[in-house]
Amino acid sequence: MKPVRRIIHIDMDAFYASVEQRDAPELRGRPVAVGRSQERGVVAAASYEARKFGVRSAMPSVVAQRKCPELIFVPPRFEVYRAVSAQIHAVFARYTPLIQPLSLDEAYLDVTDPLLPRPSATAIAQEIRAAIHAETGLTASAGVSYNKFLAKLASDYRKPNGQFVIPPGAGEAFVADLPVSSFHGIGPATAARMNALGIYTGADLRTQTLDILVRHFGKAATFYYGIARGEDPRPVEPHRPRKSIGKETTYERDLRRDDELYPALTTLAQSVWHACSKRHTSGRTVTLKLRYVNFQQLTRSHSFTDPIPSATALEETAHFLLRPLLPLSRPVRLLGTTVSSLTSTEESPATEQLSLLSHL
Repeated sequence: MKPVRRIIHIDMDAFYASVEQRDAPELRGRPVAVGRSQERGVVAAASYEARKFGVRSAMPSVVAQRKCPELIFVPPRFEVYRAVSAQIHAVFARYTPLIQPLSLDEAYLDVTDPLLPRPSATAIAQEIRAAIHAETGLTASAGVSYNKFLAKLASDYRKPNGQFVIPPGAGEAFVADLPVSSFHGIGPATAARMNALGIYTGADLRTQTLDILVRHFGKAATFYYGIARGEDPRPVEPHRPRKSIGKETTYERDLRRDDELYPALTTLAQSVWHACSKRHTSGRTVTLKLRYVNFQQLTRSHSFTDPIPSATALEETAHFLLRPLLPLSRPVRLLGTTVSSLTSTEESPATEQLSLLSHL
C-alpha cells in the first residue's frame, strides 16, 4: 500500500514588498507598492498595509495611488529578490530534493520521505518557516496536505505568517463550501462559465458528472472533477520544463504609428531570442500581445512545424502577426512577444537558412 503523500506549499508573504520593508526600516508599517509611480506604471507587489486600501499587484499605478494617497512606490530590485529566493530554496533543500518552484516566492515540497527525520509534515513546515525568518528576516505561510491542490488552498487560509493543515480524508469537506473562483487552476473566465451553469461552490462542482464537465470544459474536466472531491494526483515536479519565454513592455508614451510599432516589436523579439539562446532552446509557436490605451487586449499566435531558427525569423513572425492589426484603431500602451512549444536546440538543431515567412 502506497504511503499517504505529504505535500507542503510555501508562499512568502508579500515577498517583493517585504524585502523592501526589511531593507529600508522607514518603510515598515507603511503602505508600499513595488513598481513605478508614473502614469504608465503597474504595481508588481503591494505590502499588506497597502492591500487594506485595495491595492493589488497588476493594478495600474494611477489607480493604486487613487485608492491609497499615502502609497509609497519603490522601484523593483529583481537581482535582490532572486538572491533572497536562492536563500529560501536552500532551506527547502535541507528537507527534500523534491521541490517544484512556482515563482521566486512560492514552491511545492514533497516531504513524504524527508531527508531529515521529523514526526510530520506539519513539523517540517514549522521548521522551514522558522529558518526562513531567522535567515532572511521574512515571513512565510505554509499549507500542508496530501496533494498539491489542497496544500495551496491551505497556505492561503492563515496568511500572513500562518500555517494550516488539511489532513487525509478532509479534503472533500474542506472544498465543499469554497467558491470555485478561489480554486487554483480555475481562473476568472472559467469561474464565470461555471457560475453560468449554476456551479458556485465545490459542492456544486461535485454534483456534475464527468461527461457534463468534459462537454463544457474539455480536457480540464478531469482535473475539475477530481478537485471537487479533494483529489489531485499531480506529482511535485522538481524539473518541470519551462513552457514559454516572453517579454513585454508598457511604454511611457502611447505607440501610434507603424514606424514606432515595428522597431519596438523588433527590440522585444531580440530580447526573447537572447533569452532563448542562453537556455539553448527555441519554440514552434510565436504569440503577439497588444494592449490598447483603453486596456483592451489582443493576442495573436502562429505555430510552425519546426522550431524558430533565428532572431530574424522571430522578428519576421512577430511583424507578420502585427500587420493585420494595422492601421491601429487606437493607440497602444503595451506590446509583448512570447515563444512557446519549446524544444532544446542542442537536441534538435534548427535549419539556419529556413525562412519562416514562406510558411506564413
